[in-house]
Amino acid sequence: MHTVFSMPHRPIHHKGRGALTNPVSRFASARAEDFDDGWATLDFEDIERPPSRLHRDPARRVISRNSSPDVPFDASINPYKGCSHGCIYCFARPTHEYLDHSAGLEFETEIYYKADAAQRFEAELREPNYRCEPITLGANTDPYQPDEKQLGVTRALLKVALRYNQPLSIITKGSLIDRDLDLLTALAERNLVSVMMSLTSLDPAIKRSLEPRAAGPKQRLRSIRALAEAGVPVGMLVAPVIPAITDHELEALIEHGAAAGAQTAGYVLLRLPHGVADLFREWLETHYPQRASHVMSLVQQMHGGRDYDSNWGTRMRGTGVHAQLLAKRFELACRRAGIGARRRIPLDSSRFACPPATGDQAVFDFG
Repeated sequence: MHTVFSMPHRPIHHKGRGALTNPVSRFASARAEDFDDGWATLDFEDIERPPSRLHRDPARRVISRNSSPDVPFDASINPYKGCSHGCIYCFARPTHEYLDHSAGLEFETEIYYKADAAQRFEAELREPNYRCEPITLGANTDPYQPDEKQLGVTRALLKVALRYNQPLSIITKGSLIDRDLDLLTALAERNLVSVMMSLTSLDPAIKRSLEPRAAGPKQRLRSIRALAEAGVPVGMLVAPVIPAITDHELEALIEHGAAAGAQTAGYVLLRLPHGVADLFREWLETHYPQRASHVMSLVQQMHGGRDYDSNWGTRMRGTGVHAQLLAKRFELACRRAGIGARRRIPLDSSRFACPPATGDQAVFDFG
């Protein structure tokens, strides 16, 4: 029997964290919750500020595949599980429950990294039946979250991709991507890389509570500009669009992103699978108490009367009048900004080739 100890289930906001509680994993068979018994036996300071912890995550394989018609890629690599950006809306939060962790604060503080990701990646590229296609980094959690600065897992993957001419598409909201401009530029010269920078709000105050440890809006726009000026194909992803919180910024976000150099754009409506709905409600009640019920009403109107509609074809865009209006606004904004309303930048898979490995026998042609 697995017992989970969770933090007191009372919303507490502290700097640098998005979730306000640490609800037990939905897969736990039992739970034990700390509580104050009145005898001063509980140190709330220690509980309220859990430290970040890094865990090595050995992997036999790193390339994952999906068959969802909603995403424009079939193959992806996630260098990290969990994400210390702390975005309260993150649809990946429930995946941490498969590791016996909470989708709340533990998703932000118990970070798993694939230390041998580059080696596993290279081994898979060398398999005889491997067929080259673009691979996405950041499909689940951000490949440029803060701990990447010291761990360098994503940078190591870029080096492998460059050696093999393996095309990559990157989704991020981290300005740390600027560190890898040397590799990204080299990949771009061969049409092997594209970047989608996620933009949520231009308001630093909204960003601080919504995405506490992610790069600020000005930093992300600077990264778009730096990538574009370096010749790296870059687009922007307005994600998520949150009704009555950030949706009014849609046109401004596209305008600023295009001015910085984004050549394409996409958007995703707020998604609240499993326990993310409760975490998001706590965030709303704490930061926007006067409009919380209105926000959730709009969310439900756009998801068929529920907090979340998981059906393919509608989960990313929503349904109903509000969703249709949002789609129309997006199309018009892209048209005015002069950028493409699509999310995939074509990459070249024809250059892929395995370089000689140590010990390979040389083949000479004596004609």
